[in-house]
Amino acid sequence: MADRDGLFAGDDPFNIARAWLAEAEGTEPNDPNAIALATVDESGMPDVRMVLLKEIEGQGTEGSFVFYTNYDSAKGRQITANGRAAFVMHWKSLRRQIRVRGHVSRVEGAQADAYYESRALQSRLGAWASRQSQPLESRANLVAEVAKLGLRYGTRPPRPAFWGGFRIVPTQIEFWADGAFRLHDRFRWDKEAGGRWFVQRLSP
Repeated sequence: MADRDGLFAGDDPFNIARAWLAEAEGTEPNDPNAIALATVDESGMPDVRMVLLKEIEGQGTEGSFVFYTNYDSAKGRQITANGRAAFVMHWKSLRRQIRVRGHVSRVEGAQADAYYESRALQSRLGAWASRQSQPLESRANLVAEVAKLGLRYGTRPPRPAFWGGFRIVPTQIEFWADGAFRLHDRFRWDKEAGGRWFVQRLSP
């Protein structure tokens, strides 16, 4: 499309997403990689929470977005049951956002191990200690469990089997940038049956 230039230029949506994220890393005061992740439960009720995007993988029609969590958490159970999710990444300082919808699979094995080992020790122990989304009697109990696990595993706790990554392979990506008088710029990329992207401008 002739007018898809500047911020929106390029033939690869993942390269555009990487460029926007890299720019946000220099402007956002906290967590430029934060995304609002949306799932649905077994009754179809929507659920949303903030998580941290950890990787934008690949390119073209083979790219994906990766985050990590407890598989037994509410979001983990919902994703496992449904196999689909959506997220929005919004940068107030840049007045831009990216919306993604797609199919989800697990990230396990060496890739998940490598990310887990890159985390701070207390975060690794916390992954073991937290029964994420389950009722907790007190914070003191959680802290005590972290301390107990520290004695058990030392400085090299293995990655728990119930903790790892999820990979969102998008069927749709939308790039949005703020415009004067709410005349925003929006371009939506839809993955066609043949595996190619179809891009169109949307009304603000």
